[in-house]
Amino acid sequence: MDFEPLGLATDLVILTVRDGRLQVLLIRRGIPPYQGRWALPGGFVRPDEDLETTARRELAEETGLSAERIHLEQVATYGAPDRDPRGRVVSVAYLALVPDLPAPVAGSDAASASWVDATDVLDDSGRLAFDHHQILADGVERARAKLEYSPLATAFCPLEFTISELRGVYEAVWGLPLDPRNFHRKVTKTPDFVASAGTTTTRDGGRPAQLFHRGTATTLHPPMTRT
Repeated sequence: MDFEPLGLATDLVILTVRDGRLQVLLIRRGIPPYQGRWALPGGFVRPDEDLETTARRELAEETGLSAERIHLEQVATYGAPDRDPRGRVVSVAYLALVPDLPAPVAGSDAASASWVDATDVLDDSGRLAFDHHQILADGVERARAKLEYSPLATAFCPLEFTISELRGVYEAVWGLPLDPRNFHRKVTKTPDFVASAGTTTTRDGGRPAQLFHRGTATTLHPPMTRT
C-alpha cells in the first residue's frame, strides 16, 4: 500500500491584552497558498528540530518577536486530510499568553504582522487561512479556562494594580462584563490570589482605590467562573 507523504508543522496562538481588548498576533501570508490572507504564525518542522523549537523559530522569523522568554503550551493537534492544499499536513498548535509585547515586524514568508482584535477575527469564520479559525477558537477557549483556575490574569496588570484593573483583564479575555462587587468579593476571598500593597491610587478616577499585587497562589480555590 502506498502512503501519501506527511508534513508536520506548528501553528501559534499568541494572545495579549492591549487597550482593554484581547488581541491575537496574526501574519499576512506573502506566498501561496492563501497569499494575502491573514493566518496564525507557524511553519514546517525541520528534520533537526523538535516541535517547540520550530514554533519558537517561526515566531521569530515571521514576526521579529523573540520567543526565548515566552511560555508555550500545546493546545491540540490538527490533521484533517484537506486542511492544507499543498498536501497532507498535520499541525501541532501552541498557545502563549503574554503581556507587553512590542509591535511585530514581518519577515520570512509573511508580508506583514499585526496585533488584531481576537473577537473580530472569531466573528468572521472566513478571515483566516487554512483551519486557523478553529485553532484560534480553541486557543482562546484554553486561555479563558486558564483564567478560571490560575492567577494568570495578574501577569497582564502592573506590578501593583487595582481590582478594577484586574477585572478589566478578565472582561477582555472572557469577552463579557462582570459585576464589580461580585468580582471584588471573589478575588479578595480567594486564598492567596492577591495581596494588599498597602497603598492606594486615583488612576482609575473617583475615590482612591486600594492597590494589590499578585499573591502566592499557583491555582485558584475556588476557581473564578465565567457565570
